[in-house]
Amino acid sequence: MRIASTTISDSMIRQIQQLTINQANLQSQVSTGRRITNPEDDPAAMGRLLNLESQQRQLAQYSSNASRALQQAQASYSGLTGIKKISDRAGELVTLGTGTLGATAMTSYGTEVDQLIEQAVQLANTKLGNDYIYNGTAVDQAPMTITRDPTTNQITSIAPVVSTDAATIPLSESSSVASGTDGATNTGLGNFITNLISLRDALNSGDTTAVSATQTGLTQSENLIIGAMADNGGIQTRIQAAQAQQTDRTASLQTLASGEADVDMPSTVVKLSQAQTAYQAALASASKIMNLSLLDYLK
Repeated sequence: MRIASTTISDSMIRQIQQLTINQANLQSQVSTGRRITNPEDDPAAMGRLLNLESQQRQLAQYSSNASRALQQAQASYSGLTGIKKISDRAGELVTLGTGTLGATAMTSYGTEVDQLIEQAVQLANTKLGNDYIYNGTAVDQAPMTITRDPTTNQITSIAPVVSTDAATIPLSESSSVASGTDGATNTGLGNFITNLISLRDALNSGDTTAVSATQTGLTQSENLIIGAMADNGGIQTRIQAAQAQQTDRTASLQTLASGEADVDMPSTVVKLSQAQTAYQAALASASKIMNLSLLDYLK
């Protein structure tokens, strides 16, 4: 039985075309280092890879959230530290103001407390970016609204506008953190400033009894500030632990994705060499076959 020359030619051409495709695929894998570039390369692996990439994007968002939460916690702690220093100095001035002093000294201490009030209001209305950090979820509203004396320009009272809701930030699929201060602390900052105003007025009036009476309120405020600082330290530790976990998970996901998409370079180089050899052999065979004459077939 004779085989038509066109059948042989078509078969050789298909074989060479397939070898060309295989060789091109292997060359692409060697040059890019990736085994999968199109879904049809390995549909099952592509599905797993897309799932891993989705997890990586989600984890990147959690990592960004953690960075934001840590910045907010650090800003809150910095403000609380400043307020604690003001509280320390106010306690010293209460002690000094209850001693035997002249009117001039009392007024001088009152002037200093007035500056402490300005500092405390400024710290209580601290912003991180465009957001107030001591007003819970009401980040667009200043937590301390002040009233000033039209003559002296001194702050005479404050009206805390405090949100009791703590803003939470997701750190993972199952956990969130309130990186700012809670409603009780924010309200306590307003009470602290009110106590400072009472201390200033008592010093300016020279009333040592009234000065002494401010001690209780100032002590309560300081205890609240210290407690808030301790809570903040715990929050920062939790956020940093979440960041460490996110780093580990990111590395694991990258390893898994690499295992799905990246080529085994030594094995692929060997396969490429074999494909090139087969391609050259196919070309040589096709050249010889195509050069056979009709008389060769008739024989």
